Amino acid sequence: MKNRYYQDLQFIFNESIKAVKPDNAIRKYISLEENVLSLASDRIPLVDIERIFVVGAGKATAPMAKAVEDILGSLIDEGQIVVKYGHTENLKFIKIIEAGHPIPDQKGLVGAEGVVELAMKANKRDLVLCLLSGGGSALLPMPAKGLTLEDKQEVTRLLLRSGATIHEINTIRKHISGIKGGFLARYCYPAKLFTFVVSDVIGDDLSVIASGPTYPDNSTFQDCVDILVKYEILDLIPLTVKNHILEGKSGLKPETPKSNDECFEKTKNIIIANNRIAIESAYNTALKLGYEVEILAYDLEGESRIVAKSILTQIMDKIKIYKGTKDLCFIAGGETTVTVKGGGLGGRNQEMALSAALILHNGPEIFFMSCGTDGNDGPTDAAGAIVDNSTVSRALSMNIDPSYYLESNDSYNFFKKVGGHVITGPTNTNVMDLQ
Repeated sequence: MKNRYYQDLQFIFNESIKAVKPDNAIRKYISLEENVLSLASDRIPLVDIERIFVVGAGKATAPMAKAVEDILGSLIDEGQIVVKYGHTENLKFIKIIEAGHPIPDQKGLVGAEGVVELAMKANKRDLVLCLLSGGGSALLPMPAKGLTLEDKQEVTRLLLRSGATIHEINTIRKHISGIKGGFLARYCYPAKLFTFVVSDVIGDDLSVIASGPTYPDNSTFQDCVDILVKYEILDLIPLTVKNHILEGKSGLKPETPKSNDECFEKTKNIIIANNRIAIESAYNTALKLGYEVEILAYDLEGESRIVAKSILTQIMDKIKIYKGTKDLCFIAGGETTVTVKGGGLGGRNQEMALSAALILHNGPEIFFMSCGTDGNDGPTDAAGAIVDNSTVSRALSMNIDPSYYLESNDSYNFFKKVGGHVITGPTNTNVMDLQ
């Protein structure tokens, strides 16, 4: 099963991960020379800075923080970041809190409170560096007044199972939070605030990444109601949350900070790595391996199994057009969703791969890979999976019914039995998925 094409796919994926390593990205945007600190296009003399604080959250923030420490060292007065369990580094000046993802937990609440406490220490001569990446939404669970962590956990579970997009999920998160949707920027004010972001959302929307804690939020409580109605979960969420959102819609709760809020006058948000960079690295790697290469999409979204069908339909059509002796490699990226109806274990990438396997059954020789760049697909230890036109036949010969596993949303156990898993461990970056 592990032929050259499997090896090439994993090599291409691994090279794309290297291209979006957050520690390398940080060094492109932060440097210190002759007592002048360069932050992207800004140059700030150290004499103009009284104290430097570092805060942040996300799956990729530990290596970002390590790079910041390597650059600034003891110039950092204090710092705290919140990361997913296992996604850590050895740091000297910045405290790390490990917490739950994708469902927030008590450690995350403690971490978020610590981040806010630190931000509120900053005055107008201080500098706050905020490090954000995907996963920050779950890792900074600071419920709005009157709500509890348990409320947020239940809402998160319902949204993740509903098929809602990350934009929709984060719209809700921002409106039941005391730190997201620009509130962290308000806590940092009047200090200078620079936020460095590893993007895990389509279009690099800064208001969505980690639910935009340092960026203006243009969404509203009305948007929250519309989303909850759309996915038929308004009456399933905890009553306290429902009342909070409905009161906000009626103007009885304050909206998230908008672009005219004074705190954003001293705030800058900078994207340092994204899915496009990973895709282009994959493209160049495939070229070097001798493939004829085409990028299909930078913005895949929608239901995983439907997207799998769409991708493979495109490829089947394109195979007829390409002429020559070279092997073909098609690349796409983005972030799909899964509407969970079964009780199995899996993630959007494994579900997409299993769907692809069923489509490819007894078809042309196509090898299909779908993986999460963070190394964790859903609540599993797999980044994703690789399938081909023989995967289903192999399963059937083992008396394993792939359709049953797909309908049970149990793709992880399917690949555990049949083979095809891609296991990378935590990559310490997170720029959505690659196909």
